[in-house]
Amino acid sequence: MFVLFGNSGFDLKGTTLHPPLARYESKIGPAVRPPNGLVALLLQADFDLVSPYLRNLELVREQVIVAAGDEITQAYLPHSGIISLVVRLAHGETTEVAMVGNQSIFGASAALGNASALTTAIVTIGGMCSVLPIRRLREAMDQSATLRTTLIRQEQSILVQAQQTAACNASHPTVARLARWLLRARDATGSDELLFTQESLGQMLGVHRNAVSFVACALKEKGVIQFSRAQIRIIDAIELKSTACECYEAVRFELERLKRGPVH
Repeated sequence: MFVLFGNSGFDLKGTTLHPPLARYESKIGPAVRPPNGLVALLLQADFDLVSPYLRNLELVREQVIVAAGDEITQAYLPHSGIISLVVRLAHGETTEVAMVGNQSIFGASAALGNASALTTAIVTIGGMCSVLPIRRLREAMDQSATLRTTLIRQEQSILVQAQQTAACNASHPTVARLARWLLRARDATGSDELLFTQESLGQMLGVHRNAVSFVACALKEKGVIQFSRAQIRIIDAIELKSTACECYEAVRFELERLKRGPVH
């Protein structure tokens, strides 16, 4: 589900950035691979290095995982939901530069040596994830060149998104950017129904709420999406792709290329 018209949003101005994140936590059995695309691709030897330390955790919508400049102490591997990486400007404006879903990881940069968060990480769509202490991930990476390569590729995927998002926000109309965002969220969650708010989506796209409302109504009239007070559903993904700017396919192609390459 995707809440389009609501009053709540990610108000980062003057708020406490670290409310309680977890509602549920449990240990993962050593032989069980969590439903995350990155974990699924790990060599068995690499998975064995990290599996004893994995825990399940609920991602609570609108919770801030880490603020820019703070130390990243855990890596997050979503099973469902989305973690958005956002930049906050001096006057409180925020814009999403990348999203982490069920094919990726947040926190790899800390294991690779940069312990401080470069952006603020917010749960934009709630779900479940696996968490792993950064020190354990770093220890495993130091024992495995293939795991190190995998983590480097994950950080490259974040960079790809950030670069394309910068160009997209500067060059493309709001309707194309909204279509691109919805498609990326669909890929990241594996669902046509997404939970969100209009205000929060405006912050992710770097536009005002009225602009989001206008273009969303236009997409609804074309039969591309349906929305109510509580949700948005993607009805016609093909038409949504034709509405989206080139940035969606450009990012998708690069992410698939990074995923398919041999790991040595």
